[in-house]
Amino acid sequence: NFTYCPATGLAEGNEHSEFAGWAFPFPGVFLMEEFISEDEESEIVELMDRDDWKPSQSGRKKQDYGPKVNFKKQRLKAGSFTGLPSFSRKIVAQMKACSVLGGFLPVEQCNLDYRPERGSAIDPHFDDWWLWGERLVSLNLLSKTVLSMSRDSEDSIQLFPTFSKENGELSPPGSFTQTSACKNSGEEGINCILSPRLVPSREVTVAIHLPRRSLVVLYGDARYKWKHAIYRKHIEHRRICVTFRELSAEFSAGGRHEELGKELLEIALSFQGRPA
Repeated sequence: NFTYCPATGLAEGNEHSEFAGWAFPFPGVFLMEEFISEDEESEIVELMDRDDWKPSQSGRKKQDYGPKVNFKKQRLKAGSFTGLPSFSRKIVAQMKACSVLGGFLPVEQCNLDYRPERGSAIDPHFDDWWLWGERLVSLNLLSKTVLSMSRDSEDSIQLFPTFSKENGELSPPGSFTQTSACKNSGEEGINCILSPRLVPSREVTVAIHLPRRSLVVLYGDARYKWKHAIYRKHIEHRRICVTFRELSAEFSAGGRHEELGKELLEIALSFQGRPA
């Protein structure tokens, strides 16, 4: 019932919902459209399809480039990990131009194939944070989709009224105060006051629209407080998601498993990998 606006960083109430005219800040999302060209997309997908796609959950198929992990027992080994695929070297290099991806070193890549005829989807979930670090990076290929964000916590979200200026734009996030003045549409010249509104987090969903060939990064609140999902209704054509993950602090410099982290990164960034 809310849609994320990349220009303002706000989750804005959908036009025909009870939250129309209301919004709240939604931090932790970076979205770059046209991250790669159509020719680059075609080449990447062609190279992926030369390898086998293995059945995965909920009607998806996958190709894994990463270490062997048991998340429940928190055990990890290099196993048959041979690194990220060669075609990802250029993608990773292009990521350095993104302001939120400074120092991002991917240690795992997962390609997921979604098709409507298989009912492909993924339920609301958090990505693990014992092994994986703060930034989750996904490249959306072949068709547009919607990343659906939700919470199941007991707290509330404070909504603020939005109002249109002469140019039709929403008021910027910094202009929100405890009350916002607006013009009463029925009686010209009379001001009304709209106070902030509290709604249970469980009642709120935020749609992040992902255009074809866009790159999305989830971090901070969007990574740790909000679950993300892809619903069947948002898979209209074949869609491939390429997700890159970095190491958590525990496996990075100064962490308890720093040496294992170094070994895994060295393998990953050789870009000589085959799907595990």
